[in-house]
Amino acid sequence: MTVVDARILILCKTYPSPSGKYAETTCVAGMDESGKLVRLFPVPFRLIAKDQQFKKWQWIKAKVEKAKKDHRPESLTIKVDTIEGGDVVATGKDWAERRRLLSPIEVYHHFDDIESARQARSLSLAMLKPTRIVGLEIERVSEPEWTDEELAKLVQEQKQGGLFDDDDKPSIRTLRKLPFDFYYRYECDEGDVSKVFRHKLVDWEVGALYWNCHRSHGDDWERHFREQVEKKIPSKDLTLLVGNQHRFQDQWLIISLIYPPHQIQAELF
Repeated sequence: MTVVDARILILCKTYPSPSGKYAETTCVAGMDESGKLVRLFPVPFRLIAKDQQFKKWQWIKAKVEKAKKDHRPESLTIKVDTIEGGDVVATGKDWAERRRLLSPIEVYHHFDDIESARQARSLSLAMLKPTRIVGLEIERVSEPEWTDEELAKLVQEQKQGGLFDDDDKPSIRTLRKLPFDFYYRYECDEGDVSKVFRHKLVDWEVGALYWNCHRSHGDDWERHFREQVEKKIPSKDLTLLVGNQHRFQDQWLIISLIYPPHQIQAELF
């Protein structure tokens, strides 16, 4: 596979999960300079050097190649030690620059069209603008703590040095497991027919919001969490970045929420 230099605008970081090879990994998605959506994996984000970590809406430069074991067209393997952080695209007035950068990306208005594109041409990342968010479902996970096997994955590479030189090796930090799963139920309209879909939210920002609400409000966390995810975010010009799973490609996840303010239409007279 050919290794190339790429410049990528980060649009997504999923909540980390245990990995036998990398201790923990995050799926990162973004767009290249041509406006094509790409997936970067694996990124053991919390464990890489501080000067190589990056934010949503930040441009990065890195060496990448087509993933060897992941045949989805958008999937790239990133050379973690080549990551260079660049400018963060500011919101600016009415999100003008971010809207301009996103404008080449096709936006779907019905999830069925995304699934059809997956079957026809192996699409695995897409922007979806549903008609409306019906609600937020919160389900307690069956195992709120890591299993012994998962816990071993989280610490083994850190103990061994893994991806890092001795000088860069971080102190051992155990990832907190989210005790709940979060799902959006949303509607897509086609003519006079509405159809409801349900997909899991795995955006890192959603997981971080849960921990912030729990830390600030204790047992009353859910009310404040819902205020943001069920009310405030859907009230904006919400677009869902969705991606499918490598092993089960007919199963999709909401990997990022993009929610600029609604554009105000200028008065003609």
